[in-house]
Amino acid sequence: MGQALLPGLRAAADLEVVAETDVEDDLLAEARRARAQVVVDFTTPTAALGNAQKILAAGAQGVIGTTGFSTADLDLLDGQARAAGLRLLIAPNFALGMLLLQRFGEELVRHFPRVEVIETHHEAKADAPSGTAQRTAERLAAAGARSGPGDGREPARGHAVGGVRVHSLRLPGVVARQDLVFGSSGESIVLRHEALSRECYLPGVLLAVRALCGRASSGRTLPQQVGLLRGLDALLFPDA
Repeated sequence: MGQALLPGLRAAADLEVVAETDVEDDLLAEARRARAQVVVDFTTPTAALGNAQKILAAGAQGVIGTTGFSTADLDLLDGQARAAGLRLLIAPNFALGMLLLQRFGEELVRHFPRVEVIETHHEAKADAPSGTAQRTAERLAAAGARSGPGDGREPARGHAVGGVRVHSLRLPGVVARQDLVFGSSGESIVLRHEALSRECYLPGVLLAVRALCGRASSGRTLPQQVGLLRGLDALLFPDA
């Protein structure tokens, strides 16, 4: 992801890439040396919490696309960011189309409460279900969705998230795809978002970076409070 995003970040006329880090580099030292305003982190779940804490320790704000944070991790980071007077924006997915899919799914749940999620990723995807699918199911459940009969422990019926079942596929030739399958008496609706390349995540990352730098446009500004912001919804739907 980092390699896919760098060309777009470098090409942004209103932003400057002041440093790049790799696995063996000292993120805290580099961020301090470069006086980075915002650090973008797309790494691995094992490194994500430590990296977020280093970003705050460097006095920078963070745009983080790594998944795998526990609720306790998020609470910890929220407290640390507030104490530092900084913001961390953590999102499981930066594709604007995915955010719209989740939003439309919440609207559909009002009339089609029976829904299940099918998420498909490339074979190297580390987690299953993905952080994006987990978040989608949480949002659908909060909107009143349910997956129907069963207690969620049937092996072939997917992983239950808040009562909504998520089915994970790992296949070659796929970047990322998510289907929301709604069913009702005599009819069904399928919503699909497919990432055809990792370039689709760049607009969302640029939106987040600009907002944290105070350069958001079209009224898309972050809330004034510091701390943890989960997802891009506050930017994409500022009036919600």
